[in-house]
Amino acid sequence: MSGTVFGTSYSVIYDSDENYQKAFENLFEVLNGSLSTYQIDSDISKLNRNELVKIDEHFIKVFDASKKIFELTNGAFDPTIGNIVNAWQFGAQDIIQELDSLKIDSLMQFVGFDKTRRINTSIEKDHPNIYMEFNAIAKGYGVDVIGEFLEGKNIKNYLVEIGGEIRVRGINTEKQKAWTVGVERPHFDGTQSVFKAIPLKDAAMATSGTYRKFKVDENGNKYSHIIDTKTGYPSKTNLLSITVISDDCMTADAYATAFKAMGIEKIKSFLKHHPELKVFLIFENEDNAFETLSLNGFPD
Repeated sequence: MSGTVFGTSYSVIYDSDENYQKAFENLFEVLNGSLSTYQIDSDISKLNRNELVKIDEHFIKVFDASKKIFELTNGAFDPTIGNIVNAWQFGAQDIIQELDSLKIDSLMQFVGFDKTRRINTSIEKDHPNIYMEFNAIAKGYGVDVIGEFLEGKNIKNYLVEIGGEIRVRGINTEKQKAWTVGVERPHFDGTQSVFKAIPLKDAAMATSGTYRKFKVDENGNKYSHIIDTKTGYPSKTNLLSITVISDDCMTADAYATAFKAMGIEKIKSFLKHHPELKVFLIFENEDNAFETLSLNGFPD
């Protein structure tokens, strides 16, 4: 089954005669009502306008997971960076335009997920100008919600994909073998092709790329749309693609984003303490050629 959600496409393959598409769409509607900044009446939009909101179980799970990953990555993953990203207008034009440092400084005082906290079903912010969005984790969470729904129906073999983020359980019963998923080759021209195909079993995978949204300065340096959460400025990076395998897609999605801001050496150091994450990096070397790095047993 397939359709559109969260501004992208979704597809679900599962081993059952039951048609659950209506149930999927109902779940997506609930998630959007909780977490979508594109819906003016969603819980998160109301919170960003400082209205009183009683958050639901989905918001609680995403907020708590975000807080944990924010702390573990020393702020590399930060759901309060959205206003800075918007100020840089990635996608508006190809050439990077220097923002006034005073504007950056004025916005940065409202950045920091540690300036927010959850008290039961309420969210407190240290300042009303703090803006939250969970775009870097909500898509993966949506994948998990659909997967857990299918498991609740005792479906043991499935693949759920939303915008390239994936969760699988069991096998592909049509082919009677493990699910095979693709890691995309970076293309700066918008075309798509598979870089490598890997087997995935009872796990989730998310990929974050810098090659679709980047800007170039007058010296030809590429800057990703990932903003350094410590400075408010775009990250100069040679990383093109980060793929993360984890037990759940929400975790894989968040770390794929966090790792873009950390860089290769920090990623390698971090993963020594997190064997539960398998990571595949594609990056440009000094000769502008692709290189790859598999970490923590990422499958061949």
